[in-house]
Amino acid sequence: MVKKGFQIKLSDIAKRLNVSSVTVSKALRGHPDISAETVRKVKVVAKELGYVPNFMARNLSSKSSRMIGVIVPKIAHFFFSTVIESIYDVAFENGYEIVLTVSQENPEREIEHIQTLLSMRVDGLIISVTENTIDYTIFDTIRKMGLPITFLDRIIPLKEFNTIVNDDYAGAFMATEQAINCGYKKLGTIGGFQHTNIGRDRLKGFKDALKKHKLPVYPERIILSGFGEQEGYKAFMKMYSSGNLPEFLLAVSFPVALGVYRAANELGLQIARDFDIICFGNSGFNQFLSPKMTIIDQPAAAMGRAAVELTLENIRNAEFFQPKHIKLPTKLLLGDTCVRKAERPKK
Repeated sequence: MVKKGFQIKLSDIAKRLNVSSVTVSKALRGHPDISAETVRKVKVVAKELGYVPNFMARNLSSKSSRMIGVIVPKIAHFFFSTVIESIYDVAFENGYEIVLTVSQENPEREIEHIQTLLSMRVDGLIISVTENTIDYTIFDTIRKMGLPITFLDRIIPLKEFNTIVNDDYAGAFMATEQAINCGYKKLGTIGGFQHTNIGRDRLKGFKDALKKHKLPVYPERIILSGFGEQEGYKAFMKMYSSGNLPEFLLAVSFPVALGVYRAANELGLQIARDFDIICFGNSGFNQFLSPKMTIIDQPAAAMGRAAVELTLENIRNAEFFQPKHIKLPTKLLLGDTCVRKAERPKK
């Protein structure tokens, strides 16, 4: 019997099997020096005794922790939850553990998470920065340390790091052209902060599509803020109260679009009749919206997979690795908003 609260050590397993602690350690790591039968016996006893590896101790004795730290701004978010699941799956396939932290769009918390992950001696970091991150000092410090970092979706303007982004410009351009082809002339957008790459690229795609079709850009119909539902709600209310409600709105994110839906419902406005909308990002919740939204689909699962694969490539070839920059395509998925009759999905 093992006493409650007693921490099982390698020596406890070794004593039970009358072998050395080194043998037990190698067996648990699947070392080729150890026979299959010994590995089997060690794992059986380890399970019986309730042995749990001491990762911190292993980190001190090994050059690799086989852990990757992940920092995302939100977790209750369809895009990021899909990215995270993909990251976990690919890391597991490659024998790595993921240590997940959530910044909650707070740059100070983001820095604290980075410091914690560094103290755990993770082999690399995957980061999507907060919507408020403007100080890149800590990332430059990590660069000097030589620790691999891959930024995804929201990146910083330093080329020394791996980056994986969606083609936000093309997605915004495509969505805006869809609205123009539906006959809309007065277009607006609830966009993201311009110090973020996704905010800049999505706004530029919107504006360039208008210019291509020789349509005016109405500054009063462009509101730039954060990426959450409350920001969408407030921005729409501001447009409505000022008398600048456009015929079409491009929403920078799915949560922002949800805020628009909530505001429109409170005001008694009907989407696709009183105004139309397309947003960036997908969600399983979209099928319950009325009308179901046309969206710019982002390959979230592919982004998560690419982030892990790129980080592992960086870890394994640290001495000669050159940063890589990957851009994944976006596509328009038609729903019941901003569609011509011929394009409407059949019920």
